[in-house]
Amino acid sequence: MTDAEPRSPSELRSLSDKERLDWLRLARSENIGPFTFFELLGHFGSAHEALAAIPELARRGGRRRAIRICPAAEAERELALSHALGARLTALAEPDYPKPLAAIADPPPIVALRGQADLFAKDTLAIVGARNASAAGIRFAGRIAARLGAGGLVIASGLARGIDGAAHRGALETGTIAVVAGGADVAYPAENAELMDEIVARGALLSEMPLSTVPRARHFPRRNRLISGLAHGVLVIEAAPRSGSLITARLALEQGREVFAVPGSPLDPRCRGTNNLIRQGATLVEGPEDVLEELASSLRFSLAERGARRFEPGPSEPPHEAELAKARALLLERLGPSPVEVDELIRQSRLTPPVVATILLELELAGRLDRHPGNQVSLVETIA
Repeated sequence: MTDAEPRSPSELRSLSDKERLDWLRLARSENIGPFTFFELLGHFGSAHEALAAIPELARRGGRRRAIRICPAAEAERELALSHALGARLTALAEPDYPKPLAAIADPPPIVALRGQADLFAKDTLAIVGARNASAAGIRFAGRIAARLGAGGLVIASGLARGIDGAAHRGALETGTIAVVAGGADVAYPAENAELMDEIVARGALLSEMPLSTVPRARHFPRRNRLISGLAHGVLVIEAAPRSGSLITARLALEQGREVFAVPGSPLDPRCRGTNNLIRQGATLVEGPEDVLEELASSLRFSLAERGARRFEPGPSEPPHEAELAKARALLLERLGPSPVEVDELIRQSRLTPPVVATILLELELAGRLDRHPGNQVSLVETIA
């Protein structure tokens, strides 16, 4: 049995030690994000075969230097350190992977889980908001998190200062999940180190990043999609325009989740984002009953039922190199810096989907292609 064989939730299974190592190596290799990971798995049938194919794919995509593949020793070290930390590295093919995350468009192939794993199976609401929150906002976040927790919801947030921290503290007694932008062993900000320890002891923590990763700005949007992905809805309390909290709300809408917002003073710039969300149709929240009433119907359905990922076997006969050679120039003519839908590329080029998918994989592994929401791609002119 290969690690591509599970195809539905009922067929999920624990990976062997060798398969887990291969999954981790593939996930930690250069230029491989979630979409590319599963494209490779679909093309080659297993992470082991994908690892062997990557160098040639990158070369064909125009890469000039060798692509970095995560060494086995490095992956083994991460597995050992995770075990020592009390964290489990769980793959999407396994039954204990958080099911709501498995249903989003770009789930991480492997996540590190710490704490009470049973919390990931419960109905969850995300609460996010300003880091420089007002005293009133912090008090409201703590109180509503506690009352929603008492109403049966697990509270997820991002362990940031301000609203996030208040929401976690309010829900410690009933259940809270911290989704972090860095490694599962890194407290960020440092002032929340004690809170992180409390959450691991009494709640749960999730990360998709390698251990010891200190968060950078580019990591937070990736984390935000996981916060919204775990939850039936996202409640925003104080958010300035163009803030990370509004990114989380946008991601929630893309994932089919509900968006809630607490109104605030028009004189406070921290409330402009939340007030604008309400103008755009977010549910106005003054108390926990506003959330519970709005979610009453959706809580009857598991988020995992809204889109289960299938693990497809590799193609019986991959495209021939002669066919790919002719197609590369044709596809490159239609690619540029502006994102374009992959379906549109297939329609205009009149190439088969397997040929287009293979060429896009080559370009991405070479560092010449960017992926965008909505199954769109764009060309990066710099060749690594």
